[in-house]
Amino acid sequence: MRIVFMGTPAFAVASLDALTTAGCDVVGVVTAPDKPAGRGQKVSESAVKQYAVANGLKVLQPEKLKSPEFIADLKALKADLQVVVAFRMLPEVVWNMPPKGTINLHASLLPQYRGAAPINWAIINGEKETGVTTFFLKHEIDTGDVLFTEKVTLTGSETAGELHDRLMNKGAGLLVKTVKAVESNKYNEHPQEQLAAGIDLKHAPKIFKDDCRIDFNQSAEQVYNLIRGLSPSPVAYTMLNDKVLKIYNASYEQGEPGISAGGFVTNHKNNLKFATKDGFISVTDVQLEGKKRMSIEEFLRGVRL
Repeated sequence: MRIVFMGTPAFAVASLDALTTAGCDVVGVVTAPDKPAGRGQKVSESAVKQYAVANGLKVLQPEKLKSPEFIADLKALKADLQVVVAFRMLPEVVWNMPPKGTINLHASLLPQYRGAAPINWAIINGEKETGVTTFFLKHEIDTGDVLFTEKVTLTGSETAGELHDRLMNKGAGLLVKTVKAVESNKYNEHPQEQLAAGIDLKHAPKIFKDDCRIDFNQSAEQVYNLIRGLSPSPVAYTMLNDKVLKIYNASYEQGEPGISAGGFVTNHKNNLKFATKDGFISVTDVQLEGKKRMSIEEFLRGVRL
């Protein structure tokens, strides 16, 4: 079965590697165009492109997915199946091209957490479990018929970065299972409309800067979950001495804070904690605007509070 793989970030590399390691015939890789990045604006290649080039795979990098040139190049690959992991939204002319369709790997238990940031929102909302899902693409984003899912139990203390890596590896294995099942026509399709019946659906929209600002009028647990769910990127923040203070890691304690929400107490050595409506958030890993990321001990040595 001839497969075209579509993806861009490191999350997708694990899946591409799993497919090639399993002996799947990946005849082409579609990824984002190279772009300037960093202070020097050096041209940066996607993680998927770097892997594909290193492993001798044909690479396509279309600016526009509907361009006649790209469509012609894609058709020339004569794919039986397309596989999408962390890529752009595809036009129908692309996802409907191969005879066996196009499958997508999504980092949630669909139909829960459709959208751009399922890993972040699962932690922000304090979920006890999440997982990965494979499904066939159709018109509406993340709504196609589900093929396979695999659950992951959350510890209640992991960051989005840590969960990203767990789901990246779990998803790679599930994707190989799915491709093998599609190849042998041994699979069932589960319409998401049926799976969604009678449950409260939560969504995972793109996260913007306003979503990252901490509201200390929430509970300590809610603030703690926000910090975990946005670490290491895009990072939760508050204002301190009229500067942005990004908080990468913290712990929390419940109890009567005795000061107003958003106020803080410190011993000026190794402890800085902000009051919430029902407790405190003790920050342990921070970055003040204009400074590098540092431990709370380093931070307190260099700032006057």
